[in-house]
Amino acid sequence: MSNLSIFKIGVGPSSSHTVGPMLASNLFCDLVDERIDHIAQVKIELYGSLSLTGRGHLTDVACIIGLNGIKAKDLSVSLKESILNLAHQDKKIHFNQKKMIDFDYQRDVVFYRDFLPLHENGMRLSVFDASKNLLTSQVYYSIGGGFVATEEELKNPIKKDSTKKLDLEFNSAKELLGLCSKHNKSIAELSLAYEEQFHSTEEIKRYCLDIWNVMQDSYHNGANAKDAILPGSLKLKRRAPYLASLQAKNSDPLAMVDLISLYAIAIAEENAAGGRVVTAPTNGACAVVPAVMLYLKSYLSEKFDEKGVIDFLLTAMAIGSLYKKNASISGAEAGCQAEIGSASSMAAAAAAQILGANNARVLSAAEIAMEHHLGLTCDPVDGLVQIPCIERNAFGALKAISAARMAMDRDEMSTPRVGLDEVIATMYQTGKDMDTRYKETALGGLALTLKSCC
Repeated sequence: MSNLSIFKIGVGPSSSHTVGPMLASNLFCDLVDERIDHIAQVKIELYGSLSLTGRGHLTDVACIIGLNGIKAKDLSVSLKESILNLAHQDKKIHFNQKKMIDFDYQRDVVFYRDFLPLHENGMRLSVFDASKNLLTSQVYYSIGGGFVATEEELKNPIKKDSTKKLDLEFNSAKELLGLCSKHNKSIAELSLAYEEQFHSTEEIKRYCLDIWNVMQDSYHNGANAKDAILPGSLKLKRRAPYLASLQAKNSDPLAMVDLISLYAIAIAEENAAGGRVVTAPTNGACAVVPAVMLYLKSYLSEKFDEKGVIDFLLTAMAIGSLYKKNASISGAEAGCQAEIGSASSMAAAAAAQILGANNARVLSAAEIAMEHHLGLTCDPVDGLVQIPCIERNAFGALKAISAARMAMDRDEMSTPRVGLDEVIATMYQTGKDMDTRYKETALGGLALTLKSCC
């Protein structure tokens, strides 16, 4: 499949808890569309991490919006408000934009502490007729990065047809490096050639530039936000507007660190506010990749033209695909190492590509960035993508730049002892070994400590 969807335009605060459930609700609308004349009630049942941190991640809100037939990329602030007013004040859902049905939040949205068997992010959607008879029910799993799968799809994954092999295909860093060597291409060039099996060259380039424009808009909106307080129980004050005002008169020799932090914090705060951002590869880690890109734009403008933007994103998506295929990009499945760690790894590789690294060093940069995120837990306070998530995006971006520089400073004759494939496998196993309390449940770590102190 195409890797373009590693980057997708969505809304905050979470790809797996907001964008994914919204998509699942859209898919459910399509599933039951033929029976819409008989539908009188819809029920939303959330399990595991989707339940435990669902209110803070706006999972319930996302499902309501999705059942109204609205897609994440089309959502505006005014549309969101009208849908929620309809649901909570008028007690109605405009199901798939086709039929008004009664909706009672207390009755029709259920949060369970139990986990469904196939993934930590489980949900069930059901529709009933006027006599309360069940018409259709479907279980969905939000598997990270805004991707979803049904219960049937996870139990019986589609096997690849061996008679329809792609000319270019890679499932590991070793295979990627081998293909680059065979075709004498950089990783960015190989990634482009891979995508050209699914899309035209112009479509790919336009998609990348659209993604970049949304990333820049997210930064601008976050840095110039007028609402001082982020939504949610923590009443956290936005820091980006103040940091932006300081940056204009910053003559500190370490100003570069402050600038990268500003980029990341502004975008992460915009995500926490439910704004429009790019999943990269998740919403919780949405600021890492664009923060590094904005840094390159500021300090290396001559190298970071349109081609540089496209090469950066193509490199990052190739690396991101390796995590998606061989491990996880879901904090609920493998902890924050799967989100911030993957994003930092993607950004490090892409930065090294733009800075002129050879293919081996690009992969080395990706490995270094992930190696130093191993074991990072996902412990959002009160289930909100705010503490510690916002600052983690800044550290992920700084680590990415450090990893790129470190890989490029390696002696020409030295060979890394740890490869990217090994560190991806290690990350996934670490995530599987991690206690459930530290995987986006808000039942342990900082989430529990801060709650007990306040």
